[in-house]
Amino acid sequence: MIKWSIGSSGTPADSYYEVRSDCTDDVPKSKFKIKAGKTLSVRKWQAAFSTDGCLDIASVLSRIQKGGVHPTVRGEVWEFLLGCFDPRSTFDEREEIRQIRRLQYARWKEDCREMDSHVGSGKVITAPLITEDGRPIKDPLVLLEATSSQNTSDSASTSSKNGNVDDSATRITDKHIIDWKLTLHQIGILWPIVSFTFILHFTPLPISYENFKPMIGLDVLRTDRTMVFYENKENLSKLWDILAVYAWIDKDRGNFKCTDQSVGVANQLQYLASIIQVLDPKLHDHLETLGGGDYLFAFRMFMVLFRREVSFGDSLYLWEMMWALEYDPDIFFAACEDASAHKSKISRSKLRGVRHFGKRDKENAKNGAEDTEGPVPISVFMVASVLKEKREKLLLEARGLDDLIRILNDVNGNLDAKKACAGALKLHKKYLRKVQAKKP
Repeated sequence: MIKWSIGSSGTPADSYYEVRSDCTDDVPKSKFKIKAGKTLSVRKWQAAFSTDGCLDIASVLSRIQKGGVHPTVRGEVWEFLLGCFDPRSTFDEREEIRQIRRLQYARWKEDCREMDSHVGSGKVITAPLITEDGRPIKDPLVLLEATSSQNTSDSASTSSKNGNVDDSATRITDKHIIDWKLTLHQIGILWPIVSFTFILHFTPLPISYENFKPMIGLDVLRTDRTMVFYENKENLSKLWDILAVYAWIDKDRGNFKCTDQSVGVANQLQYLASIIQVLDPKLHDHLETLGGGDYLFAFRMFMVLFRREVSFGDSLYLWEMMWALEYDPDIFFAACEDASAHKSKISRSKLRGVRHFGKRDKENAKNGAEDTEGPVPISVFMVASVLKEKREKLLLEARGLDDLIRILNDVNGNLDAKKACAGALKLHKKYLRKVQAKKP
């Protein structure tokens, strides 16, 4: 643990995450610093609990909004930010819930293993396991195998030669299983971010700093390849198992749902268009003229929550800042709506009087901006703040979509997470005032 001294300028957020020596020049530098008196420290975190384990969530959120979470307690704090536990629960209640969830994850994993033996095998599959009509593919491409003594290229080469339809295997007719199997190879390629809530809820590993790191994958094989931790094949195969189970139990994956009519982040893109139109009509009109009126150029920012725009450590700070700003004390019950056993133990009435802890929610309440559809995600205002920062350059230099994308790509690795959060909150306040002023 780092010992802080009075007047210390702080410790870079990335100092806790070891980067491969041959990649030190290729990764963005951390702009956010862990500071005494601002960052939620181990001491402040432990002091926020009562003797029986109830958490003073208001003080914790306030501290996170000022300076993020110290890496050594990040895993424990995220359990509450993401609704794994009710802050009014006790130590004993939470331990009981943990054990139940670990057993549940083991059952789900076994169910998935019975449907496909690659789950739990230590392998990461990167080519289709099945055809769209349910015919199994013989020897699918295995690009990584945690238990194999062969190197990656040998494994990939052998498998790719044999990857063809296995006519002797039984054809699968269950559409749900076919859809799931068609998803498995995409886990290592297309899934830029996973459900942190699911991982924290159900993975059987104890949540500590060291074994929490592999759960923050942006995908599997390309999960922050510059980091030493992800050189370990076992960590990658465990992540693949988690994602495989998640794909089976959560078939409606928000941002990842794409149809012929829309992409998964369509709602957020529409929110962004509306916000820019209200706050900066001139910029909105210019973007429309360039052919960017659908705001698809912001697609990646929403899909990976700014992971490409900031360093690894800064991205974690950015996420927890957004979660703290949007925290809803009812999130625990929403996440556990099927777990009736827990509902009876932890009453919803215990949470009365603890709503609107986040700055963003306070502004919503003050301006009467909440509606049946819920507030606009803070991530939308984050993207709006990026556009505001690049406004002059976009208006002066962008003459087409290529220019637009080039200008926004300049943000990659250079975004200041803390300033972006502050800018997002300012835009949020301004937006609420303008919307309120238009009401009769």
